[in-house]
Amino acid sequence: MPEKKRRRTETVKQRIAMVSTHGYVAAHPPLGAPDTGGQVVYVIELSKKLAQLGYKVDIWTRQFEDQPEIDEINEDVRIIRVPCGGKDFIPKEYLYRKLPEWTEHALRYIRRHKLDYQFINSHYWDAGLAGQHLAEDLDVPHVHTPHSIGTWKKRQMESDHPEDKDNFEEMYNFSRRIHHESTLYKEADLLIATTPPQYDLLISDYHVPAEDIRMIPPGYDDNRFFPVSEPTRRAAQERLGFKPKTIACVGRLAENKGFDLLVDAFSVVASRHDDAHLRLALGVENPDQPSPLLKDLKAKIKGYDLEDRVTITGSVSDEDLPDFYRSAAVFALPSRYEPFGMTAIEAMASGTPTVITVHGGLFRAVAYGEHALYADSFDKEDFGITLLKPIRYPALRARLSRNGSHRVRSLFTWTGIAQQLLKAVEGRESASFNVTRRSYRDLWSED
Repeated sequence: MPEKKRRRTETVKQRIAMVSTHGYVAAHPPLGAPDTGGQVVYVIELSKKLAQLGYKVDIWTRQFEDQPEIDEINEDVRIIRVPCGGKDFIPKEYLYRKLPEWTEHALRYIRRHKLDYQFINSHYWDAGLAGQHLAEDLDVPHVHTPHSIGTWKKRQMESDHPEDKDNFEEMYNFSRRIHHESTLYKEADLLIATTPPQYDLLISDYHVPAEDIRMIPPGYDDNRFFPVSEPTRRAAQERLGFKPKTIACVGRLAENKGFDLLVDAFSVVASRHDDAHLRLALGVENPDQPSPLLKDLKAKIKGYDLEDRVTITGSVSDEDLPDFYRSAAVFALPSRYEPFGMTAIEAMASGTPTVITVHGGLFRAVAYGEHALYADSFDKEDFGITLLKPIRYPALRARLSRNGSHRVRSLFTWTGIAQQLLKAVEGRESASFNVTRRSYRDLWSED
């Protein structure tokens, strides 16, 4: 067959660009590293499911340290790293200053390789700024997923920690963040809220028209996180060194994650149940430097005289994470501020009774006592007594294990999330979403 004719008969997959600029975005991300958590998992897993639905997906991020330019996840999903701001890590609160440089490099790469995208999906406000620039230059739709909302986090932090209010601007750069969010949310073609509170806040705080927002929750990998038999669970406990009645939590060691509040709550549990233990798997931002938060946490544990009942480990490997959840008698999500709570979804999917915080969006998606339990993580008695219930009452534990896994499987699989995203893009009433429009490659040829 002649070469030209063969090309015509080949099926060329359409391409989607995912933009997530901060943290360590990788095929196997080091979860718990600085600015590297649930959002990175979200982007990678969603990209893989979009690929299974027939697309090629490029995940655009920042190149720093000694990272390679390209990281292949599979034959249809790759990570493209673009340098800006030098080789050092830059916190997400201040990365926006370097993104004009990042965008220019990304555009050169796109033009050099003649990449044609159906739409751009950016994640968090820093990537949103870059994604909007790319979308306008390439004349493609821009779908933005905030993941968290600046005004909500600012109010939550000021309410919960008024004594630190004067330091918040330096730590979180709220004024610049909210300013850029306000502009971004008006310019993007479509916003994806991942929780009902986010949906409400985009309308009330940023005055985004409801027709420009879709509510699509995060997802989880149902091929990895699922319940197992009791013998299999006990084998996982033995392999990972779990005691039978262990309350577990995993996440980055950050102020808003509430590990100190969980220790307070566990002191209530420990005073009422002699066999209960607490296991904290903490991702420390810089393992080579002492962490003030970790030092304070250990001092709190010592103050409660709980050193023999609380175990602190480093981050859990991606391979061990499903068994980590399954090994726990109860999984806790004690965050001061949590837009959703990916770890809680994964724990519930794994059949582990889960206690979540009311300071987030997930508790609105579950029925108390049916799918999960929730409590105020600022009230150590409330959170502690709630943690104790699945340990004390086997019938409650069995119900939460069974119904919790069924609930998340019905709502939060990545396949369903990917399908909802595509439907939202295709259903948008805008000329810019017409997939038959002229390719921007033609526009370049006219320059």
